[in-house]
Amino acid sequence: MSKRLLYTDGVSAEDFVDRSIDPAHPARSLLRLMRPHRAKWVASIPFFVVKDSPVWLMPPIIASIIDSVVTGAEVHRILLLGSVGLVLLLLNYPFNMAFIRLTSAATRSLASTVRAGLAQRLTRLSLGAHNRLSSAVIQTKVVRDVESIELLLAQVVPTVLATLSTMTGALVVMALRVPLFLPLFAVTIPLAVALIAWIRKRSGSRNEAFRHEVAGLSATVGEMADLMVVTRGHGLDHVAAASVARRAESVRDAGRALDHLNARFGAITWIAYQALALLCLVGAATASVLHLIPATAGEVVLLSTYFTILTGGLTALLAAAPILARGLDGIRSIGEITRELDTEPVGAAEVNEVRGDIALDRVRVDYPGADAPALDDLSLQIAAGECVAFVGASGSGKSTIQNVILGFVRPTEGRVLIDGRDAAELDMRSVRRRVSIVPQETALLTGSIRANVRYGNDEVGDDEIWDALRQANAAEFVAALPRGLDTVVGDDGISLSGGQRQRLSIARALVRDPRILVLDEATSALDPISESLVGSALESARRGRTTLIVAHRLRTVRVADRVVVVDHGRVIESGTYADLLRAGGAFSRLVAAAEQPAAA
Repeated sequence: MSKRLLYTDGVSAEDFVDRSIDPAHPARSLLRLMRPHRAKWVASIPFFVVKDSPVWLMPPIIASIIDSVVTGAEVHRILLLGSVGLVLLLLNYPFNMAFIRLTSAATRSLASTVRAGLAQRLTRLSLGAHNRLSSAVIQTKVVRDVESIELLLAQVVPTVLATLSTMTGALVVMALRVPLFLPLFAVTIPLAVALIAWIRKRSGSRNEAFRHEVAGLSATVGEMADLMVVTRGHGLDHVAAASVARRAESVRDAGRALDHLNARFGAITWIAYQALALLCLVGAATASVLHLIPATAGEVVLLSTYFTILTGGLTALLAAAPILARGLDGIRSIGEITRELDTEPVGAAEVNEVRGDIALDRVRVDYPGADAPALDDLSLQIAAGECVAFVGASGSGKSTIQNVILGFVRPTEGRVLIDGRDAAELDMRSVRRRVSIVPQETALLTGSIRANVRYGNDEVGDDEIWDALRQANAAEFVAALPRGLDTVVGDDGISLSGGQRQRLSIARALVRDPRILVLDEATSALDPISESLVGSALESARRGRTTLIVAHRLRTVRVADRVVVVDHGRVIESGTYADLLRAGGAFSRLVAAAEQPAAA
């Protein structure tokens, strides 16, 4: 069985996330994601109600203290009421900590599961799907979108609970003490909420305009950074600076307009809010003085306090609306990955041993939107241990052949056979555990040389690492480093030269002792000396393994047992380097074209 992170009851995190998230129904999706933690959520509610109870229980206590002062009650009654209030306040700490422990455990576990599920899903997506999503989009979904769900649960849920708890408690207390005040609440609170909603709606367009201007500034700064070499090389510094300055001025103007609008609406909101509270207090006091409503002085204050608390709670709900919207948008965004169908199937036959026999049987590959197939009725046999180089013009299909063999791209028609077995019926991830790839663009971890060479193989010891480094012509320069294998290579190997990074990449490939070795333009970006060292390492690395070479520099394919010339998705020539050169065909013309600039 493939290695998949299990979440609960034998279900993988990927399956749980896939079953839970429906982009068309984000609210339902959120409830499904919360379901495994429902016991914690339910258990947290009583703790929240108790820890939040001072908000709606303190006003009647204060009202009773005021009434005790007005009526001249005994001091011990006032002290008793004060003691009850103090106990309520002290209860907030333990019950709040219990609430946070329960909800934090649920929220953080949910986020961790979603990220793990997305990671599993991403490892099964085809290269085409990854190209459509791009690394920046993937990072946003896994980090920012999940963070939006966390914020929703951490901020919106407590706000909703607080508002419901306070509203319920306040209305119950008012119904018991002064039920005739309830109609006043029914009129004034909706007015206050309607006023706030109207103001937020009016300012929404200005906020949107400001966000667009800030996004435009960010894009302009990004373009300036990307084009810095061209800008400085062409003496266009003033053009780049002026472009950013214009954007900055637009942000300034939009920001000022937003500030003025917010200030205007803020003043209007404050005045209207205070006026409604004052009218509520004056109305209650007048009704009490005229004996229209039987209410004490404390109960009049109670009414005014509850009005402020309830409108404040409803205002907090409105303020939490953007966080709620971002969280639900995050679920929709994550759904783009969970609903991506271009994935490798789960449950296919596991492969425990690979010899390295490869066959392509009348393979056709069509890419969406392409005018012609990337591979067209292509058949090819590669024997175990054979070294085959693929050459041809850009876009001829060389890399597609490699990706089809590795299972990154599935054929539209035809079959790919690995050791005589149809790749469509195999778990290609188990096959790729016996494969190593040396890519054109070397990707290294920020950590040590040891961590980079044994990436994904923690059981590999230092002796095996040094052996792989020697085969890759890298042992000498690593031994000369002050900390040897413990040397930290920096972000993407920035402290190393291109040739050193590539030789570490070869060592990482060899330490796995692969049955199939794929060299994808492995020397195309190197200087002649580095290319010679890397080429020597590759010559050693390919021995005893099925080796696939994709190359533009045709001199690097001399080591191949066979050279396959690809054009428009078809094999047009195949043979040894010398035989093809003597034949004077397509390969000979490619070599002549490659050598022409040097001859000139």
